[in-house]
Amino acid sequence: MAIKYVKPTTINLKNHQNYNEKWVQDIIADDPSILGLGNLTLKDRERMQPHAGRLDLLLLDEEEETRYEVEIQLGRTDESHIIRTIEYYDIEHKRYPQYEHCAVIIAEDITSRFLNVISLFNGAIPLIAIQMKAIEYGDNVSLLFTTVLNQMPLGFDDEEEDTSEVTDRNFWEQKRGTKETVSMVDKILELLKTISADFELKYTKNYIGIAENNHVNNFVRLIPQRNGMKFEPKIIKTEDLDKKIENSGLDLIDYNNRRNRYRIRLNKKDIENNTELILELLKSAYGK
Repeated sequence: MAIKYVKPTTINLKNHQNYNEKWVQDIIADDPSILGLGNLTLKDRERMQPHAGRLDLLLLDEEEETRYEVEIQLGRTDESHIIRTIEYYDIEHKRYPQYEHCAVIIAEDITSRFLNVISLFNGAIPLIAIQMKAIEYGDNVSLLFTTVLNQMPLGFDDEEEDTSEVTDRNFWEQKRGTKETVSMVDKILELLKTISADFELKYTKNYIGIAENNHVNNFVRLIPQRNGMKFEPKIIKTEDLDKKIENSGLDLIDYNNRRNRYRIRLNKKDIENNTELILELLKSAYGK
């Protein structure tokens, strides 16, 4: 049977009598994954901001502990909308500093002029610009979202990691993880002590790192969460290591090519059952 081609029609939502911004909000709120930003869930909508109006959507990536402050505009972007997006991001970031935050602006038409303006903020503020198109197929309408500007991570280069804001154990037990998941860091430290007795933990806002003889040496990052811990050794990716991790049953999240780090999710039993492999990864990251 021949496939029938149906020519789609692009419609302008701003001037359409049947669709409005609330309709777009409903679509995204029902399935935030359509934005292409990952496995997000709806945290809040029309969220009141002190002396600053309402935030259209607040989306949450629970895995990465990142919140997305989303503003929707039908038609073209304008100065006031960009300012509002950044303002809402700033308010939420200050209210909930335990999360990573990212401003997201969605519009039907993100012009090259305003794309250049937004680009000026990118790097100082994590910001994503998404162009939205409404496509009509007969009696059906679809929304297509295309990221035209992606955020530049606000993190720090490995050479500058010691500039991250210093915290303490209580911060991680109360704000980011739990006493139980932070105790997993102690287990990793015990393994590290078999490599060098001079290792100690360095608590920062974004991760728990390692110092040796009072010098930062973050060849591994430890990030306790509510239900486990991210284990991020800095090692060049190889097929052999990939197979070892896969065969161990450990939960490999991904490999960060930019920072040359494996990102592995651990629970307490993982450390007990895979002590030798974890120690091998630690030694490889340290260079032993």
